[in-house]
Amino acid sequence: MKKIRLDPDALAFAGQQFHCLALKDCTLDMLGLFTRKPWAPNNPICKRPMISDCKAEGGASDGRKIPFVTFVLGGPGSGKGTQCTRIVETFGFTHLSAGDLLRKEISSNSENGSMILSLIKEGKIVPSEVTVQLIQKAIEARENDRYLIDGFPRSEENRIAYERVIGAEPDIVLFFDCPEEEMVRRVLNRNQGRIDDNIDTVKERLKVFAELNLPVIRHYSKKGKLYKIDGTGSEEEIFERVRPVFAALRPILIVREMCGIILLDGYKILIICSVSLVK
Repeated sequence: MKKIRLDPDALAFAGQQFHCLALKDCTLDMLGLFTRKPWAPNNPICKRPMISDCKAEGGASDGRKIPFVTFVLGGPGSGKGTQCTRIVETFGFTHLSAGDLLRKEISSNSENGSMILSLIKEGKIVPSEVTVQLIQKAIEARENDRYLIDGFPRSEENRIAYERVIGAEPDIVLFFDCPEEEMVRRVLNRNQGRIDDNIDTVKERLKVFAELNLPVIRHYSKKGKLYKIDGTGSEEEIFERVRPVFAALRPILIVREMCGIILLDGYKILIICSVSLVK
């Protein structure tokens, strides 16, 4: 355990010094934040973080802010894309689709995009690290602190690459569980003009999903990060099952926005951004 002293200049406005205790490879609920009464956070939504730097005894900071990341998993036709739209509208997340990021990179005519296109044309799999780097780039290009990553990881190899490149696990994982018959029906009825939307190819996609994704789902279930959502019913009925998950996470999301998590020499550090004297 390391004791971290925040930069005194950064906290001068508060008239109070704080110390954080950070645990290596810990999650937010394991972080210890210690203050002296009667000091406490005063603004639940601090749009302008006051702390941008911290110093550790014997460590160097790369200043990397860690957002709240939710993986969204489910087979084709499970309704995860539709529910992502609802989560974005209701809870302020940014939706990142791994497939969309790959297509955008290809259309940019960049060297990386040309390499991705060549691999696809040759029937080869795009390396996991390439997709993860696109996800990382998309997150760094935005100012939001909460993200839905849709359609990734698709396999254990994807998952391991993500955690290795990003240096962190997702905060939670949503899995939209839906019967195969219902997913097939939805895919065939959505009429998107896709040539692969016929019953045989849809069933093959579901088979591949089961073989590759279910180990990922089991992994996060064992870690207590998985939220299994019943994907049957109407869009509204499904969202009413999703809503309580994020409603319960509001305190954590508020702390992330008000304060922030940065990566410091392999440690996750909770940073105070706004404080005032409670009368």
